[in-house]
Amino acid sequence: MSAGRSGRPVVVVTRRLPRPVEEPLAREFDARLNADDHPLSAVELADALRAADGLLPTVTDRLTAQVLAVEPLRARILANYGVGFNHIDTVSAKARGLVVTNTPDVLTDDTADDALMLLLMVARRGGEGERHVRSGAWTGWRPTHMLGTRVTGKTLGLIGLGRIGRAVAHRARSGFGMRVIFHDPSPPPAAVVSELGAEPRASVDDVLREADFVSLHSPATPETRHLMDARRLALMKRGAFLVNNARGDIVDETALVAALKQGTIAGAGLDVFEHEPAVTPDLLTMENVVLLPHLGSATHETRIAMGLRALENLKAFFAGAPPRDRVA
Repeated sequence: MSAGRSGRPVVVVTRRLPRPVEEPLAREFDARLNADDHPLSAVELADALRAADGLLPTVTDRLTAQVLAVEPLRARILANYGVGFNHIDTVSAKARGLVVTNTPDVLTDDTADDALMLLLMVARRGGEGERHVRSGAWTGWRPTHMLGTRVTGKTLGLIGLGRIGRAVAHRARSGFGMRVIFHDPSPPPAAVVSELGAEPRASVDDVLREADFVSLHSPATPETRHLMDARRLALMKRGAFLVNNARGDIVDETALVAALKQGTIAGAGLDVFEHEPAVTPDLLTMENVVLLPHLGSATHETRIAMGLRALENLKAFFAGAPPRDRVA
């Protein structure tokens, strides 16, 4: 394995990471850090693949087939910072002999908390209410002011019952007495479903027809792109709310805007966007939409844990051992 002048493998880190991650990275490797935290261009990513033994990318880095076709290719591992890796062309990576890893498990709880925060905010008009106070428009309490929707006891429909979906189900049932229904083409074992008290449904459509709140927890794949399109949004109850902190392109934002304008659904809470960081302009004007800047895993504890998990994968790989979280 080639190495930098220090004799250690060269690892390019594409974005600023928390100090408790960057410091051990610099000790273990010849780490090339991104001091000004700018998003790397396709040209810069290609240069990194030429210059480094390993790359530690994030969700903002588009490692397409074209970028991965770089010659000469020096890098041998892409230690992704994040559980999702749809920004990496894993077929091309494998063809070029690149190992790809991710950072599962450590962000489950915070991402589940984020989903419940979106659900509560949109149901109880939290974002709208805060804007109302900050603008100076609030004139005091009155019985009919800013009435929202009760969450306790309602039906939550989960699209996907992986780690995060299960954590959301647990919070919803134990904290809010919600009835939980779900669809997952690869559901967890029956004992897990039973312990959660979740009820399976045969299809996504069945969940949408029945749920008061729909929370998306599907991976981003070609099959799930625009999973929530105009047809499926029309299946939801008129008083129902959509929550998405999984991946932006699961929702057709144009169709979502139309559904919100027409009153097909009552509102939406979004932490991710189809063309992130761009947001469909109409969404920015709607009071019945909560918009957050991809905060799902954004706690000190989790972002550090994610970085240390990526570091663990890098250390294993360069020691000649199988990385714990290999996905390709």
